[in-house]
Amino acid sequence: MVRMQTEERRQLPTSFTINGRFFSQAASGVQRYAQQIVESIDRQAVGDVVLALPPGDVSLPPFGKIRPKTLGASNGYLWEQVMLPALARGPLLNLCNLGPVVRSDQIVCMHDANVYTDPNSYSRAFQLAYRTLQPLLARRAARVTTVSKFSATMLAKYLPIKATDILVLPNGHEHVHAWDASRSTILSSGAARPFVLLIGSKAKHKNADLVLSLADALDELGLDIYVAGGQGRIFAATETRERANIVRLGFVSDDDLAALYARASCLVFPSWSEGFGLPIVEAMALGCPVISSDRASMPEVGGAAARYAAPDDPAGWLGRIREIAGSEALRQDMISAGREQARKFSWTQSAAGYLEALAAI
Repeated sequence: MVRMQTEERRQLPTSFTINGRFFSQAASGVQRYAQQIVESIDRQAVGDVVLALPPGDVSLPPFGKIRPKTLGASNGYLWEQVMLPALARGPLLNLCNLGPVVRSDQIVCMHDANVYTDPNSYSRAFQLAYRTLQPLLARRAARVTTVSKFSATMLAKYLPIKATDILVLPNGHEHVHAWDASRSTILSSGAARPFVLLIGSKAKHKNADLVLSLADALDELGLDIYVAGGQGRIFAATETRERANIVRLGFVSDDDLAALYARASCLVFPSWSEGFGLPIVEAMALGCPVISSDRASMPEVGGAAARYAAPDDPAGWLGRIREIAGSEALRQDMISAGREQARKFSWTQSAAGYLEALAAI
């Protein structure tokens, strides 16, 4: 009863607009964050909530309270900077790093400072857009949010804002429970050998080459490397390695990911820098042990449930992989601890944080 009374007293915004440009973009961790927050807001919001969309065909989830609405006659940065602020009503929620600089009554989620710390991972056009717009947004927005304490610290280092003024609303885990490995055909012929799973783009800061460089050593252990994901247009080109035990899967569906997490010996996540590191939580929630880089946000997300190695220490990664592959008891302990760690991250709680912040504008 006390909890219900507390929830009833929680102040909620009566009307606001969500920047829905991300629905027209290729899906990555940032876009998944935005979609999950929006879907959770839909379950909690009261009043009139508009999802503003640029012109064009987009695939939307079913909403109960949110009203999708196409605004304007352009797309891309022009739509976001000109059409959206002119036509949106009420406070504006932007969940994918940018928003219109002319509006002050808005929240902007900036996921990381990678464009400043790892510029070589991104195209010149992407760097220019972010380096121009984000400092202006940091000054003007009513509230800046991010996804980890680490990201708040790094954003404050490069933008005109204090880390203590950035609201941390992390990723959640609940979405993976809608995935169904039985609908996947990616392993229909069966994995001939055990494998480690590597997820992500070819961006340099993702550091995939460290794991790929271990292909020969892993082959001797009877392990393959399954690589899921591709290279987004925003990232700079990188070299690739090829070995007989490197299996490149390209784009995979959510159901495919569920199947891969269920079968993998472990997830390997060797990034130099991440704003959050959503695959860590996804893997843990689905019972897949995680070996992660010991840098940036990753220890904050993985906690004591993951094993760690330095992103410039191939021998350390090989040792961690060997430990898990060679001990089913260790693997089961990590699975149990991982499920507990994943439950600490909730889309419902983060969406509630956004609603409270919007009500304060």
